[in-house]
Amino acid sequence: MVYYMFVMPVPEEKSIITVLVVDDDKFARELLSRIMESLGYHWFEADNGLNAIEVLSVHKVDIIITDVQMPKMGGFELLEYTLDNHPDTDVIVATGLSDQTNYPAVIKAGAIDFINKPFHLDELEAKLSRVIREREIIQRLERLSMCDALTGLYNRRAYDIKLAEEVQRAFRQDYDIILGMIDVDNFKGYNDTFGHQKGDLVLQGFGKILLSCTRENVDFCFRYGGDEFTFLLTRTDKDQAHIVAERIKNQYQKAGFGETSVSIGLVAGHRYLDSTWSEDVANMISLADQACYQAKNNGKNKIAWLDATLSSPH
Repeated sequence: MVYYMFVMPVPEEKSIITVLVVDDDKFARELLSRIMESLGYHWFEADNGLNAIEVLSVHKVDIIITDVQMPKMGGFELLEYTLDNHPDTDVIVATGLSDQTNYPAVIKAGAIDFINKPFHLDELEAKLSRVIREREIIQRLERLSMCDALTGLYNRRAYDIKLAEEVQRAFRQDYDIILGMIDVDNFKGYNDTFGHQKGDLVLQGFGKILLSCTRENVDFCFRYGGDEFTFLLTRTDKDQAHIVAERIKNQYQKAGFGETSVSIGLVAGHRYLDSTWSEDVANMISLADQACYQAKNNGKNKIAWLDATLSSPH
C-alpha cells in the first residue's frame, strides 16, 4: 500500500485546496507532487485506485488527478467510484495513451477535465485554476441557495440536507448529537402591534443570538420558517445541550423584545436497528417538535426534553 500526505504552507489569500495524485508510476507522482508544492496546494499520493479510495475515506479531497491504467483499480473505475460516493470531488484524468483515451470520452464519463502526459506546468496550472474557479462559483451559489435572506442563518432547504448528513455522521462516528426546536412566543401579537419591520428586527436579533450561543463550524443554526428556528449541536451531551438552551433563552430575554420569549424543545439522536436513516431523522424532528410544544404548554419561555429512546418510529 502506498499513499502519503504532505502539507505545505498556503498564503492566506489563497483557498486551501487538497489534491490527490493517483499514479502507479513513482516518477509521475513525484513530478506532480513537486508541481502541487510549487502551486501551494495540500496534496496526497496513491499508487492505484484502491489506495486512493482509502485516502478518500478519511480525508476531504477537492481534486483528484488520476492516471488511467493502474493495477488493482484504474482511473475510470476510480472516477466512477468518486462520482457515486464523493460528488463534491472533481476528477482530472491524465494519460499518455492519447490514442486510446480522448477528451470526449473522459468528459462523458464524468471527469471535469483531461490532460496528456508528459505534463506541462503551465497547462496543468491553468486547468487546476479553472477547476478551482468553477468550484468557488458553485460553492457561492450553493451557500446562497441555503441561506435565509432575513437572518443570515441556514434556511429550511439547508436544514433538510444538513440534518440528514450530520445525524448519519454522528451515528457512524459514535458521538452525541442534539436537535433543538425553537418557537418565538407571542410573536404574532408583537408583529401585529409594532409592525412587520419591528418583527423582522426580532427575527434578525434572535438569529444573532443563536449564532453567538453556538459553536462556529461545529454546530448549525437554521430558520425553520416564520418565527420557528432550529439548532443542531454536534458532539454535545444532554447536560451541555441544556446549558446552551438556557444561554439562548436568557440572551433572548436580555434583548428585551417586548412580551415575546422563546420555547425550546430538545431531543438527542437515536439509531433504531429496525429503522432506515430517513425514519430515524423524521422521528428526531417529530420529537423535537413535540418537545417544543410541551415547553409552550408549560407556560412558554421554557425548555423541554423528550427522550428518543422511549419512542420508536414504528
